[in-house]
Amino acid sequence: MKHSSTFINGKCFFICLCGILFLTKLSFSTGELEVACRDAERKALDKFKRGLADPSGRLSSWVGDDCCRWEGVSCNNRTRHVVELNLRSPSSNSLDGDGTTQTLSGKIDPSLIVLKDLNYLDLSKIDFGGSQIPSFIGSLQSLRYLNLSGASFGGTIPPSLGNLSRLVYLDLNKVDQFELTKSSLYWLSSLSSLKYLHLGGWDLSMSATDWLQTVNRLPTLLELHLPFCQLSNLPLTLLSLNFTSLVVLDLSNNGFNSTIPDWLFNLKSLVHLDLNSNNLYGPLLDKIAYLGSLQKLDLSLNTIEGQLSKNLGKLCNLRSLDLSQNRITGEITDVLDSLLRCSRSSLKTLNLGYNELKGNLPNSLGYLKSLTYLQMSDNLFQGSLPNSIGNLTSLEEISLSSNILSGIPKSLGQLSKLTVLDISENIWEGVITETHLANLSSLTELTMDKVSPNISLVFKINSDWIPPFKLTYLLIRSCQLGPKFPTWLKNQSELTFVILNNAMISDTIPNWFLNLDLRLGRLEMAYNQLSGRVPNSFRFNKESIADLSTNRFQGPLPIWSSNITIFSLRDNLFSEPIPPNIGEAMPLLSDLDISENSLSGSIPLSIGNLTGLTTLIISNNKLSGQIPHLWEDKQFLYIVDMSNNNLSGTIPTTMGSLSSLELLVLSNNKLSGELPSSLQNCANMVNLDLGDNRFTGKLPAWIGESMHNLLILSLRSNSFSGNIPHQFCGLSKLHIMDLSHNHLTGHIPHCIGNLSGLKSEGIDEITYQGKLKVVAKGRALLYDSTLYLFNSIDLSNNNLSGGIPMELTKLIKLGTLNLSMNHLTGQIPSTIGNLEWIETLYISMNHISGPIPLSMTSLTFLNHLNLSYNNLSGKIPTTNQFLTFDDPSIYEGNVGLCGRPLLTECPNHSGQSKPRGDEEDGDGDGDGGDKFEKLGLIISIVIGFFVGFWGVCGTLIIKRSWRIAYFRFAERVKSVCLSMF
Repeated sequence: MKHSSTFINGKCFFICLCGILFLTKLSFSTGELEVACRDAERKALDKFKRGLADPSGRLSSWVGDDCCRWEGVSCNNRTRHVVELNLRSPSSNSLDGDGTTQTLSGKIDPSLIVLKDLNYLDLSKIDFGGSQIPSFIGSLQSLRYLNLSGASFGGTIPPSLGNLSRLVYLDLNKVDQFELTKSSLYWLSSLSSLKYLHLGGWDLSMSATDWLQTVNRLPTLLELHLPFCQLSNLPLTLLSLNFTSLVVLDLSNNGFNSTIPDWLFNLKSLVHLDLNSNNLYGPLLDKIAYLGSLQKLDLSLNTIEGQLSKNLGKLCNLRSLDLSQNRITGEITDVLDSLLRCSRSSLKTLNLGYNELKGNLPNSLGYLKSLTYLQMSDNLFQGSLPNSIGNLTSLEEISLSSNILSGIPKSLGQLSKLTVLDISENIWEGVITETHLANLSSLTELTMDKVSPNISLVFKINSDWIPPFKLTYLLIRSCQLGPKFPTWLKNQSELTFVILNNAMISDTIPNWFLNLDLRLGRLEMAYNQLSGRVPNSFRFNKESIADLSTNRFQGPLPIWSSNITIFSLRDNLFSEPIPPNIGEAMPLLSDLDISENSLSGSIPLSIGNLTGLTTLIISNNKLSGQIPHLWEDKQFLYIVDMSNNNLSGTIPTTMGSLSSLELLVLSNNKLSGELPSSLQNCANMVNLDLGDNRFTGKLPAWIGESMHNLLILSLRSNSFSGNIPHQFCGLSKLHIMDLSHNHLTGHIPHCIGNLSGLKSEGIDEITYQGKLKVVAKGRALLYDSTLYLFNSIDLSNNNLSGGIPMELTKLIKLGTLNLSMNHLTGQIPSTIGNLEWIETLYISMNHISGPIPLSMTSLTFLNHLNLSYNNLSGKIPTTNQFLTFDDPSIYEGNVGLCGRPLLTECPNHSGQSKPRGDEEDGDGDGDGGDKFEKLGLIISIVIGFFVGFWGVCGTLIIKRSWRIAYFRFAERVKSVCLSMF
């Protein structure tokens, strides 16, 4: 036979298809009789050859008069007509011995129309460059087999293919990305003999409503493959079902948005069902058990929910079950018990990953003895792995990552065929000994880490133990391997991937590890206490990663292999200058992080050679000198962090050529001069932090005009002067603006209320924004991973005048507002109570007058307040949050203020000051007013308790999204409390 089916396990299908192809081949078998082909057909083939590029000489045999002897050509013995043309490329990207491609390319010459007796045509994996399938192929009416899969066609499917009424096998599967035109399927209905159909990758949305009715007219169909066809309609019913002999059905990666249709369960011969990556939803129907012949079921990447059907146990022929990435709930015990209802389970592949299954893994798991692949990651399993897992002696791969599992039994070490063990991101505890790994002789990949950095799993392995396996991939994170470097790695000479992060190793890297002479693709030993000098003898594969950050390494910065792309030695004790040849010795670097060391000297010019650089982080060192001009040809660079050094001079104008730049952090240096206008070309800027320098001049208006993606703007502690540009109000995504400690004058722009980033729900937490030191909650705090949660405006310590704009109170998501140490006048806006999320409010050392607005008492999150040294007057509120503000210093310097916690008493109704014991808390007269106010206070407390308790707790119980938001807020409070101590 000249082809192989993608999945043929049903005996009937196999026998039927073999018979058909045998008869097909029999008709054009050449046997041993030598014949010469027809001259017209030889000329047609020769013309077809001239239209192809053949760099590897695959058609070198196409010479001479007898085309029946040419490679890939077969003729009928009796008639001498060409009946077969098979030029299937061995691979679309394979290379022959001299490195040239074996793939033919070019175009299909219309001369092939001469081949009237052709019944087998295979041009699969030839590169036709996105051209359309020639319509003349529909004139080759003798064709029974047509395979154009992976042949780089574009355009549309020609309807003329519907003329091929004898066609049994049609494969047009696309594996490329050439532009397509929407195709219809009406031509299919005339192919009544078709048994195999594969149209994967074609845009069939034109037939989205009637595709099933068209396919239903093919009564002999055995295999149907329509993946990635942009079909959106999956009819739930059919009046009559004609293709009941279907063995393989693949409708994966479409846009179906419905439940699983009823007609599907009438396909009694179905062996392989693939509906993955659609939008199918609802419970997993019990009817699926009617598919008694089913051997492979793939319903992954849908939104199927509810508990698994107990009728799964009727699928005794099932060999592969993939229900991953759905919303399946329930106890895993029920699922396994259902699968074990067959006396001899033949299940080999079980994938229930990315669901919401829960419970302990039961001992019954060990009864699925035919399992070779077990994937149950990202669920809610807890407890220990069952001892019976050692019974799964055929198991080759296990993935149980991202659960709540805690115990690892010694029986795990009995799985001698296991090659991949992934039990990462759980809460493992206890002790691992050599017994747990004793018989894993086939193991090549070991992944074991904890979901939290707290170490509760300890490796206690004898120093002279020699493992039976040879690992290529080793990841152990947040488990105790130390304090000594693990000696059981001595014989692991095939390692290419090594991650031993947060493993409590406080040793040096031993010589025997270096003598393994590994060719590494990734080396990470971060968050340990490794010390000494880093050896230069590591060897790396191309595009490798090396991370030894957060250790105690010292000495000069090492220069490693030229193949490294990501290089992180952050947070160590490296000293001396950065090697001047770093950009020449490591030319493939894309990410360089050598921050938080004691590196001195200047920034090497050779960094300019790193044309593929994406991140450059050299902050928190002792670097000096000017920022060099090395920024041309850095089209991918998006992070530059040089903060906390001793750099001087100006910002190079060439930095404006960094069109991809998103984070520019130069704070806490000695940089001076005006900001170069070329920076306005950095339109993708997210974080611009130039604080704590010596910059001068006016605030550039182009920041607000060109940097529309800006989230953070920090220009604090410089010498900027002039007004705040009204263009800053156009920064709609801004959530942190710090212009404090400058020489700014003029009024606060009224358009500041347009900062919509301080009105919305906040920034996506996955957006990396770097680190930033901000003044909030009474102190300077460094925010990093939670920076996206912080919303702040700081205009303090300037020379601003005028009033506090009423529009400022529209920024309802503002968490910190600091306007202190200016020359502001007028009153505190009465609408300041709109700032419902405000935590820190500083308005001290201004000329603000009038009373403290009563609306401030509704600011329930306010915990840091300073109104000192203004001209405020009247009584200090004593309700709600103000009951906690008992420090008189936050009100001092306001001669007109009175009441607690100040010593100044408020006058009574007649203008007389009252003794402290008789002081009124409200505006009522005498005892009556006091009683009514106290009664109102009690009533408000009672009502507030019930409303507050059930309004918050009740909503948290009912609404899941609010629970998530609440716990995020609690995490913020926790981090702040920890930072205060």
